[in-house]
Amino acid sequence: MTTDYKPQLSRKTNTLDDFWMPFTANRQFKAKPRLLESAEGMYFTASDGRQILDGTAGLWCCNAGHGRREITEAVSKQIAKLDFAPTFQMGHPLPFELAERLAAIAPTGLNKIFFTNSGSESADTALKIALAYQRAIGQGTRTRLIGRELGYHGVGFGGLSVGGMVNNRKAFSAALLPGVDHLPHTLDMQRNAFSRGLPEHGVEKADELERLVALHGAENIAAVIVEPMSGSAGVVLPPVGYLKRLREITRKHGILLIFDEVITGFGRVGEAFAAQRWGVTPDILTTAKGLTNGAIPMGAVFVHENLYEAFMSGPESAIEFFHGYTYSGHPVACAAALATLDIYQRDNLFQQAIELEGYWQDALLSLQDLPNVIDIRAIGLVGGVQLAPNAEGVGKRGYQVFEQCFQDDLLVRVTGDIVAMSPPLIIEKAQIDTLIDKLASSIRKAS
Repeated sequence: MTTDYKPQLSRKTNTLDDFWMPFTANRQFKAKPRLLESAEGMYFTASDGRQILDGTAGLWCCNAGHGRREITEAVSKQIAKLDFAPTFQMGHPLPFELAERLAAIAPTGLNKIFFTNSGSESADTALKIALAYQRAIGQGTRTRLIGRELGYHGVGFGGLSVGGMVNNRKAFSAALLPGVDHLPHTLDMQRNAFSRGLPEHGVEKADELERLVALHGAENIAAVIVEPMSGSAGVVLPPVGYLKRLREITRKHGILLIFDEVITGFGRVGEAFAAQRWGVTPDILTTAKGLTNGAIPMGAVFVHENLYEAFMSGPESAIEFFHGYTYSGHPVACAAALATLDIYQRDNLFQQAIELEGYWQDALLSLQDLPNVIDIRAIGLVGGVQLAPNAEGVGKRGYQVFEQCFQDDLLVRVTGDIVAMSPPLIIEKAQIDTLIDKLASSIRKAS
């Protein structure tokens, strides 16, 4: 039996219809689209020609700003030379070179690099490495994973399971991984509202891990995964001493500690990684976003050499870890990453967030007396302004501010009623002033 194929003779007049947009209210957006057509430095150019100040580094990823010629040329040259090569039982030089460069800037010992294509894949890869490691050292009963409320670890089923953002999880709750528990989040506005830098109160929340160990048994827990700073939940900062306490407890009980640094990695809070800024070294560290300055999708998982060696104990002809992706170590992505690292190091961008942190915090905290502002959180070059919800419901005021900012030539992020900002690390003080002025005006208009 055959079916006649009827070619489509005409396209819909609304050319926005066919793209199912991610994490977007599609009907709302397509009724009043906000389209970006080009970018350079600190600015996007909108489809109507307006220059939009980028207050979010794209989506937490364009840390070196937009339109970097060095990255463009590296990608163009590489795709002409070698567009693809497999890394399953084969190889090409670039991922080896890139891994060596990344190991050189990583926290001590995290010198084995597994390449992925996104933060979601990095998170799921890290969880699989943790489980496989425990099995490799004869601790096969360690299968439980512990995440944290308000955590975001991508949209794979592993990352969703250990993540703690309700809207991401609820449609898939019956299919999430079993044997997962969650630590409480560290957001405490009652005690820490308008803190300058890391909040003083809340280190005791790390001790909830001891309760989970008592409940489940250390011999059954494989790993704990947290973001050093929760970005997607609205810039939730770790209390002073919190991460060090988690490290002490996990080490005491033989539990692996995983840092999700997809957002904080590559200079966002100062130093190459938050692990270095805050003096805590995990066993596994996940990255993506800023790895290639957002130019080409790529992620990387940093693994401590001791974990790697545990996989290398069998026959040399045996595959040690049955996991990977078609595009792991893709040559064009590697070229983009290598060029990006050159920019970061040449322009000293890993220190930029530290150098501008005081000015950035002063600027953000100047907003605290505006209508409906109930908290401001800032560290490095990332900040969140939390607004009181209005009578129409949670998220309505935040969206009004987001939309007004775009009308006033500023791009910010919004999650619920929290306005989040993470500008490119190349931002200058005058541009910080402009960003704050536009945000303040939008908050006033939305009130």
